[in-house]
Amino acid sequence: MKEYSVVPNKDSSAWMVKIEDISPVHSYNTKMEAIDKAKELAVEEKPSKISLYDGNQELEEVLTFTS
Repeated sequence: MKEYSVVPNKDSSAWMVKIEDISPVHSYNTKMEAIDKAKELAVEEKPSKISLYDGNQELEEVLTFTS
């Protein structure tokens, strides 16, 4: 299962989409933009999941995409 995460950068001035919790592959100005991109990637790579983090880098929610 592919794992994606949406996390803020150090000072929460940008939001990043990471794959398998490795270095960011995409950076966005808003959290919603990052979530939209992560969902797009996750749907293409089913089964997959997205871990969404808040501005304090604490887990908020996990979204799962299956076939």
